[in-house]
Amino acid sequence: MRRIKCTISYDGSGFSGYQVQPNKRTVQSEFEQVLAKMHNRNDIKVHASGRTDANVHAYGQVLHFDTSLTIPPSRWMKALNSLLPDDIVVKHVQEVDEEFHARFSVVSKEYRYKISRQSERDVFSRHFAYHYPYELNKERMKEAAQYLIGTHDFTSFCSSKTEIEDRVRTIYKIEISQYENELLMKFVGNGFLYNMVRILVGTLIEVGQEKIFPAQIKEILAKKSRIYAGKTAPAHGLYLWKVNYDN
Repeated sequence: MRRIKCTISYDGSGFSGYQVQPNKRTVQSEFEQVLAKMHNRNDIKVHASGRTDANVHAYGQVLHFDTSLTIPPSRWMKALNSLLPDDIVVKHVQEVDEEFHARFSVVSKEYRYKISRQSERDVFSRHFAYHYPYELNKERMKEAAQYLIGTHDFTSFCSSKTEIEDRVRTIYKIEISQYENELLMKFVGNGFLYNMVRILVGTLIEVGQEKIFPAQIKEILAKKSRIYAGKTAPAHGLYLWKVNYDN
């Protein structure tokens, strides 16, 4: 058996998330159906770096699978892309050793969140950026972001439905920048909890609205309760941008 690592992009608009769900279209189910065709209908399990929710996009999702086929990596990409639907594309393929795992070998991830700042809605970006034309104090948002960097218990910044007990994560970097009519927020960390990035974005927006003082972020972290953080930002502005490994 050989282990194949793929980097893929997908438009999350047409999916009920990444993970397989009964009677729903997901990224994993589409990918595994293609692999089944290539393996004469034998089921091939795909492992990803993590799940993404419905309407969340990926620029650099990483997955792996084991195969008995002897196709060279250079031909895997062409073969997969010829069978995958138009809203999924394989960007890179390589053979890796069996110790590699798309999820458990992750060192860090980068997520990006896009906010459209145009006064009127852009119909062509409505699935790919959160339209928010109102006043935002970006300097206050940048100040608040500094309190989030480092190792913290992020219970206040994850969904109340989160099942994982260990909610300590490390954020290495948060960048907030505006390019013409788009506000871009970058988050790099060793891992993220369920809805964590979207709640961080929603809270920073409330800081920008001057509903929350930047220094209050410390208090929100300390309270370890979802009720103190801001609203969850819409899913369609979020992108899993890059997954980093040891190599």
